[in-house]
Amino acid sequence: MKARSKGTAHLTTVRGSIYDFPHYYDILFGAEWRAEMRFLKACFRKFADRKVKRVFEPACGTGRLLVKLAEAGFTVSGNDLNPRAVAYCNAALTRAGTRSRVTLGDMSDFKVERKYDAAFNLISTVRELPSDAKLKDHLRCMARALNPGGIYLLGLHLTPEKGKPFASEVWKAARGNVKIFSKLWTEFIDRKGRSEEIGVMFSIRTPTKRMRILDTMHYRTYTATQMKRILGGMKSFELLETFDFNCDIKSPIEIDARTQDAIYVLRKVR
Repeated sequence: MKARSKGTAHLTTVRGSIYDFPHYYDILFGAEWRAEMRFLKACFRKFADRKVKRVFEPACGTGRLLVKLAEAGFTVSGNDLNPRAVAYCNAALTRAGTRSRVTLGDMSDFKVERKYDAAFNLISTVRELPSDAKLKDHLRCMARALNPGGIYLLGLHLTPEKGKPFASEVWKAARGNVKIFSKLWTEFIDRKGRSEEIGVMFSIRTPTKRMRILDTMHYRTYTATQMKRILGGMKSFELLETFDFNCDIKSPIEIDARTQDAIYVLRKVR
């Protein structure tokens, strides 16, 4: 559908997956990479019981942090179900001058040829898995993919047991002559059925184009209590520390019934 805005370029509206537009996705979510990189490196030093040289990201998408890690001298890899994102990430790794590559793969059903020293997934992707059983499958895959003493940083939005959940979030970013505004909002939450429907809008503007991408995402919900139960049953991992999405190594948090942002630092048991 197209609409004309007087004095400006046409506005094109597309309904589809934001993951099918990796260039715009990377511009938007790659804008805050420096703080996340500092946090990752600090966690590698503080929590891993081995020197971290090899790093893996399940459901890596465009690889915004993997590419930066490769440029910093780490050997990296990952997987993702979206072929466009995988191709975009591999092209970026090639431009970075590394032989590292990511592959098509399911984050809850994969094997690696050689184990890794650290892994991370910071942005709630595990909530796209449809069940607790699939999340446990993912954690078992991650345990098998890590060397003993290696760490996994797992981040997700929790559904608070007290207080109101976040209703919406907005982001802005620019790269070159491309400007992007994004909004994410909760359409509804089914606490009993453990599901949340989220609306997503990307608004893209260049000197010659205006484009809007609309998507609907379906996530499984997790409370702090539910995550504690799941992680407590994974004997391959020990929980070392928790942080919020500010990614400040100096400010760990205690997760309680009101917590909504959580990054769990898990270490593979020797």
